[in-house]
Amino acid sequence: MEGWIDRLAAELGDDPLSEDEVSRLLAVSRDVAHRVERKITPLSTFLLGAAVGRATESGAARAEALVSALATFEGLLPPASEDP
Repeated sequence: MEGWIDRLAAELGDDPLSEDEVSRLLAVSRDVAHRVERKITPLSTFLLGAAVGRATESGAARAEALVSALATFEGLLPPASEDP
């Protein structure tokens, strides 16, 4: 997987994702799929990426922009189900 996603990043003119970025992005994608609606997972990650892009264009570092966007993102998630 890393080879393909790194190649995609390069083709899109971006740096590869760090291990921390991969971990956080997969976690929020899982949370959207299980706590909101599976079919909107790609839409939510698109919006997350757009927000990070706007922040980096305004001068923020990508890591800082991602942390900020994830805080907003996670704040909007419904509570996790407490099924036994």
